[in-house]
Amino acid sequence: MQALIRTFHPLSKTEEERLKEKLSFLTKEKEVSLRVQIDESLLGGLVIQFESTLIDLSLKEKLKKLKEQFKNYPLDKVDIDEFPDFVKKIVDFYQQKTFVFEIGRIESVKDGVAHILGMQEVRSNEMLEFEGGQEGLVLNLTREGVDALILSGGDHLKEGSLVYQTDKVMRTPVSSNMWGRVLNSLGKPIDGKGMLEEVNFVEIEQPAPALIDRASVQIPFQTGVKMIDALVPIGRGQRELIIGDRQTGKTSLIMDMILSQKENNLNASSDREKIFCIYVAIGQKNGTVARFVKALEEKGALDYTLVVNASASQNAVLQYLAPYTGCAIAEYFRDKGLHVVIFYDDLSKHAVAYREISLLLRRFPGREAYPGDIFFIHSRLLERAAMLCQEKQGGSLTAIPVVETQENDVSAYIPTNIISITDGQIFLDSDLFKKGFRPAVDVRLSVSRVGGAAQIPAMKKLSAPLRLDLSRYWEVMSFSQFSSHMDDSSKKLIDKGNRLREILKQKNEDVLDFPSQVILLFAGLNGFLETLSLEEVPPFQRFILDRIPIGAVSIYKALEKEKDLSDETSQKLKKFLGTLLEEFKKQQGEA
Repeated sequence: MQALIRTFHPLSKTEEERLKEKLSFLTKEKEVSLRVQIDESLLGGLVIQFESTLIDLSLKEKLKKLKEQFKNYPLDKVDIDEFPDFVKKIVDFYQQKTFVFEIGRIESVKDGVAHILGMQEVRSNEMLEFEGGQEGLVLNLTREGVDALILSGGDHLKEGSLVYQTDKVMRTPVSSNMWGRVLNSLGKPIDGKGMLEEVNFVEIEQPAPALIDRASVQIPFQTGVKMIDALVPIGRGQRELIIGDRQTGKTSLIMDMILSQKENNLNASSDREKIFCIYVAIGQKNGTVARFVKALEEKGALDYTLVVNASASQNAVLQYLAPYTGCAIAEYFRDKGLHVVIFYDDLSKHAVAYREISLLLRRFPGREAYPGDIFFIHSRLLERAAMLCQEKQGGSLTAIPVVETQENDVSAYIPTNIISITDGQIFLDSDLFKKGFRPAVDVRLSVSRVGGAAQIPAMKKLSAPLRLDLSRYWEVMSFSQFSSHMDDSSKKLIDKGNRLREILKQKNEDVLDFPSQVILLFAGLNGFLETLSLEEVPPFQRFILDRIPIGAVSIYKALEKEKDLSDETSQKLKKFLGTLLEEFKKQQGEA
């Protein structure tokens, strides 16, 4: 057996003989020959390479590991008097430690996937280092070796090149100062604002919180959209799917949800009272993401938002990793007791990227050519959303995935998979969108299975009659298509339903706080719109919102403080709306 020895200093005859004896003992080979090379880049020590094993005894590797240890250690917590002992302890540890790695050779490279021979001790999802310094991620374990995804710069890799084990899984940098930044799938900044400061590293694949560590969903996540907060409420720690055809307002709805957190975050006395947002863009155009980021910045919402971008121009590997990177960052802040909402836009493109990877890895295709574990890649991602108990700091991670449908078909493979994983869905209908109904939410197909438990009491009192009136409206409307004559009660139901639908309409980026939503819905449910034509409902709605700071301050504050609609507040609200209706009609008559 021949062993390659790379050394900083030339070896004496005695040192070579001792090395041969050691290697013979390790490998059980009787005859061992050495090929010695001088390598000054090692800075000191030597590197032994034989068969599929690499033993690194160089000063360069020890300094590299020492640097990593200091990078991850909170040095600000070390007392100045204890610092020399602390450094000595780490140095002593690395002086005694031998770094043994497996090595392999590339059999073939194609479309960002390297087939590697050897490396029998490597784990799935472990990072590899190629001969030119490029990084790879192991996804397939075979009898002959492993299949690894090349993360970047694989153009110069060729058959026969060496691959080194790193004994590390995929990690992403995290920092308390990373809000307002745009990162790529590997957690590196791409916004031109410099590197992240005070960086730690976390693994992108983490187990979901245990059942005993979770708390029930009981705190509302206010979206600022009347229709969602009233009829499809979302709680912190929930997983709520946004589903619909392309160009139906899915990303606009995400924008509204992010913007609606601005007022709450400005008034928060600490970070624990704020809601932070992470937007993961998968397979979108760079220009689209840039416009999204610019809109957030102009609206003052980028300060509490983080964007992870894996654009359509990037390879499938980076698009596959993006949501896991975003989720790992979100978990880092959730475990500190903060409330985080993460948006995956969208998981349809993520599934396509994983299908492409799986076909390159020569995995058997299943339905629609997706691999058999396509359900698992999304379930293990979305199961990480949770509301933690107080013993675990009481933070929350709310997941809002997006899925694109074709011709409103929610029964397709990927949509049904994710519907079964999540706690409900917000269905955006393309027909409603074409008719100008914004947001184009079809509340008949939309549901929130756990959000009702977290709904604000005042909104819960209004949502039940609102849902009942709308269901009656749709029932009567379906029968009215077959009849030319309708009785008065049916006409009244249709008129009320039409006005409620008008009050539920909302323009993009026109988010409303909870008390304003309650006042508007109260007006629609208590007959204050009956004497108005459909065309007069939107201006009356704006008229109410303009008058709230003038004539309904006490009502607004009562709703904000009590979170409930008491009899006293209801009477004040009726009197206020009655006065406004008369004033509005008078203005319309004069006009």
